[in-house]
Amino acid sequence: MTPAEATKLFAGDCDFLRATALPEQFPPSKLPEVAFWGRSNVGKSSFINALTGRKSLARASKTPGRTQEIIFFDLGHRLMLVDLPGYGHAKAPRAEQDRWNDLIRRYLAARPPLRLVCLLIDGRHGALANDLAMMQVLDRAGISYQAILTKIDQVHATEWQLQADAVAEVIKEHPAARHDVFATSSEKKLGIEEMRVFLAGFAENISPKLKIR
Repeated sequence: MTPAEATKLFAGDCDFLRATALPEQFPPSKLPEVAFWGRSNVGKSSFINALTGRKSLARASKTPGRTQEIIFFDLGHRLMLVDLPGYGHAKAPRAEQDRWNDLIRRYLAARPPLRLVCLLIDGRHGALANDLAMMQVLDRAGISYQAILTKIDQVHATEWQLQADAVAEVIKEHPAARHDVFATSSEKKLGIEEMRVFLAGFAENISPKLKIR
């Protein structure tokens, strides 16, 4: 798909479909799905908003780690975008952390349409211990994932490049990881066009005009 076609897709209709805290509430869908996951405060909501050219499609919680549901967005009846709760939420009670983690694991195990997890990694800090743990979760689930650095505008180019190189070395040891790393800034729109082109490749080529409730 060309950059112009990808931009048109992500600038088109993108509708909130459902937010769920229970696996039995996951919406039925035949659309291919791309999910977004990362540490709390990694910039996941900002990233989704930047991709779709909107300011508040995905809403960031005022308290990091307080997003408790899996949120589904229908992109033009061609691709499902899925916002997963963040991990590493130190301020949340352990019982809540366990519940969120169980919800995500059940999502990963029960969604045949899932094509890719975008694993967002803070470009200021690189891959930390909980990022590595989630890579292992995805490896065990056999879910393909793409490492994406966020917030690269907040550090010098040489610093985020070092982090990108380090992440690229780490993911060589992970069988489900795609062996490249995207670097992005939602604030400055760096790398966003490239991400649209990449993710548009997972979309249905012809809209099935599905109505999902």
